[in-house]
Amino acid sequence: VQLQASGGGLVQAGDSLRLSCAASGRTFSSYVMGWFRQAPGKEREFVAAIEGTGANTHYPDSVKGRFTISRDNAKNTVALQMNSLKPEDTAVYYCAATAGLGYLTAAQYIYWGQGTQVTVSS
Repeated sequence: VQLQASGGGLVQAGDSLRLSCAASGRTFSSYVMGWFRQAPGKEREFVAAIEGTGANTHYPDSVKGRFTISRDNAKNTVALQMNSLKPEDTAVYYCAATAGLGYLTAAQYIYWGQGTQVTVSS
């Protein structure tokens, strides 16, 4: 599976941004898709995950209620809608895919996109 993330940019606090991730391969719906972010000097952090059918989603408390992950299995895409952005959301955002049972840690993901920069100014 090859992943291509896009949609990052520079926004102001309170603004919204939508990230997209396009995936190659015929078995996209069999993967749990996730978004992670990494700020300079920090570890890669879990942001959101969505199960294969799209029925279940997962978020950490830091983004719950502000971020929404969705997927379109017909188009092999996953999106991350980010609302009410804060300066602390500034990071490189990565989409990732896993076929395993876990989804919370970066080590559980097999495939990674190249990352897209999100910068939120105060």
